[in-house]
Amino acid sequence: MSIKKVCIVGASGKLGQYMVQHCLERGYEVVGVCREKSVPKLAEFADRITIVPGATNDPEVIAKAVAGCDGVLTVLVPWGRQQYASGTARAVLQHSKPDARLIFSCGWHITKDGQDAYSKLFLRTVALVGWIARLFRVVDLDDQVAACRHIFASDRPWTVVRGSDLEEGPTEGLPVWSRHVGDPILESNMTRRIDFALFMVAALEDDALVHEAPAIVSRASDSAQAHRAVAA
Repeated sequence: MSIKKVCIVGASGKLGQYMVQHCLERGYEVVGVCREKSVPKLAEFADRITIVPGATNDPEVIAKAVAGCDGVLTVLVPWGRQQYASGTARAVLQHSKPDARLIFSCGWHITKDGQDAYSKLFLRTVALVGWIARLFRVVDLDDQVAACRHIFASDRPWTVVRGSDLEEGPTEGLPVWSRHVGDPILESNMTRRIDFALFMVAALEDDALVHEAPAIVSRASDSAQAHRAVAA
């Protein structure tokens, strides 16, 4: 399917703004969804995109934003304790066009098939961060896991992009990926945020990524270079 119009759910965040930039560079018509208080963050794009303010887990907001869109790029943010990520995923799955390409972002802690191999340090860090976040009711990683389970169970043309640790900086090109964390190609565990966004946008027109949950890393990283990685 040819992509002409794209909705970016979570457009005001750093990752979202990079996705807006990449989509505009490709000539897509862009609709951005963000909380009303975050609309000013999109000021530099205001005359080039349509902005729909509102909570991303509000089905009415999402239904309005995704109408007529060929692709939907969604930042699954595990905010608070109101099932924000899972509510957002359900709304996108329910209200997007049946053939729309649906691309979601999350971290390496999400596993599609249970075959990912995590280090003890990684598991301890995720557990500690999750516990502290739940204690202060700021982030709910379990809800992001629930959101991805909804996605994985869907027959819609989805892709869940699992990001490594992120850093700022100029683009290093399209990241490389593996189906499973633990693959030596991913060992460097670092990707430029602008390139995470690039992978998300490129996935819109990459049919090979349908029903995949690629774990990505910078193509310029030591591990990618060492294993002669080939971009997806």
